[in-house]
Amino acid sequence: MPSLQTHALNLFLRRGMKSKPLHEMDPNELRAHVEKWSLNANPKGVSVERVDDGALIGEWQRPENSTGDGLILYLHGGGYVFGSPKTHRPVSAALGRGAGRCVFSLDYRLAPENPVPAAVDDALACYRALLEMGYDGASISLAGDSAGGGLALALTLAVKERGIAMPGSLVLFSPWTDLTVSGESIRSNEKTDAMFQAAHIIGGAKRVLGDCEPSAAFASPLFADHRGFPPTLIFASDNEVLLDDSTRLYERMRAVGVDATLVVENDLTHAWPIFVSWTPEAKAAVRRASSFIETQARMERGA
Repeated sequence: MPSLQTHALNLFLRRGMKSKPLHEMDPNELRAHVEKWSLNANPKGVSVERVDDGALIGEWQRPENSTGDGLILYLHGGGYVFGSPKTHRPVSAALGRGAGRCVFSLDYRLAPENPVPAAVDDALACYRALLEMGYDGASISLAGDSAGGGLALALTLAVKERGIAMPGSLVLFSPWTDLTVSGESIRSNEKTDAMFQAAHIIGGAKRVLGDCEPSAAFASPLFADHRGFPPTLIFASDNEVLLDDSTRLYERMRAVGVDATLVVENDLTHAWPIFVSWTPEAKAAVRRASSFIETQARMERGA
């Protein structure tokens, strides 16, 4: 049974997000709305440095316990329209602290001003820059929530197609993988989802695609060729509208031999690990994700 904190969070989200026409709101108004209630104070034990250096635009988040052995590249969610390294700092910093790794949280360009594939281009440029800094691909873990999870997959595809060193692991919190919006859960879970209406997803996809075909792999990485992708940990809730974006991704990955794990929890909100400052379920998910990153890194080193 979900905790009291989760019940309170779900009520807050139903009133503060689900009730609003998110897909029709002015992007700047929507961004301001999210920034207003986001918990973005500096996390304990983590230094934060804003950078704007070529392809590295975002935040370095350096936990005191970082070993310097690897890196997490975090890609924030927000439907490609809102969100920032600052709004998602609690979860990205907690993930870095749990794994003992520094984090670079990318401030990629947002839609609808910058539709697909702008975010993918920014993520790829950032990844290349990190490699040029001396990070080995296998030492980089990609992590993201919602649209950021989809972006992590699209980035992995771009890296694979260009023959660049692949990342060592993927952590995806309720990833948005299908901009064709063909998942049955979009409609079947509309009443139970505490954050989104079906219209939010359907309308949101239209305004981030621009001229891109919804089924294009960089827009909908669910339909990509996942062969050769690194070990992947996927989290989803059984009552969220994007559940099928995770379950179908897991099935397609496993079918081509990817070492993928799917964690489906009951009655939690979409991308609940981002609320690590609020609920015990989020804290537990981040601990599991951090342990996964550590384990994959040790296996890569042969330790």
